[in-house]
Amino acid sequence: MLVRDIMHSPVVTATEADSLAAAYEAMRTHGIRHLPVVTEGKLVGVVTDRDLRLMTSALHPHPFPKEANLRDVMTQHVVTTTPLEPVEEAARLMHEQKIGCLPVLEGERLTGIITGPDLLHALILLTGVHGPSGRIEVKLPEAPGAIVRLMDTVSSEGVDILSVLSYADPGRSQAVILRVNTLSTHALADRLRETGFEVTWPRRKQWSL
Repeated sequence: MLVRDIMHSPVVTATEADSLAAAYEAMRTHGIRHLPVVTEGKLVGVVTDRDLRLMTSALHPHPFPKEANLRDVMTQHVVTTTPLEPVEEAARLMHEQKIGCLPVLEGERLTGIITGPDLLHALILLTGVHGPSGRIEVKLPEAPGAIVRLMDTVSSEGVDILSVLSYADPGRSQAVILRVNTLSTHALADRLRETGFEVTWPRRKQWSL
């Protein structure tokens, strides 16, 4: 999945000469929290609803009047991305830079924008949780072919794998999360354990008399 698959386009924008009040009203009208600022078609800054509230607050040391221009309050050094960037790279960039949006540029042309909620939507799509499904988590050793053996075993049980995620687990192992097209995950987990896999989710059922 690429940035172009989840970005919002066309983009609602403002100009440097727009007032803070006009920018805030545009955000309310369109239900957005981030407003790119453009001059002659080029991105020159970004302003957020939080910026506007802080800059006009009575608690600010030198509050701006609502008639002030965006050029006085906008963030000028804007972190951007491109339509062909993988969504996970966009997520990493937003996390590292601690920002809530990424304007999307094709050359110098603003062609879209992505925000935190867009990345959450991408996660839902990538993991397959938007439809009925089950979750299996397995701890694998760091050995060539381990994940292939896992997937072959799941397939041999007549279960389709909807998505695969993995991450490094402390102790030189790999945690693999499968989203599968069955809700009977306990039966599948028991079968995987019988064939030697360390299944961490779902946990074993506790039977009581």
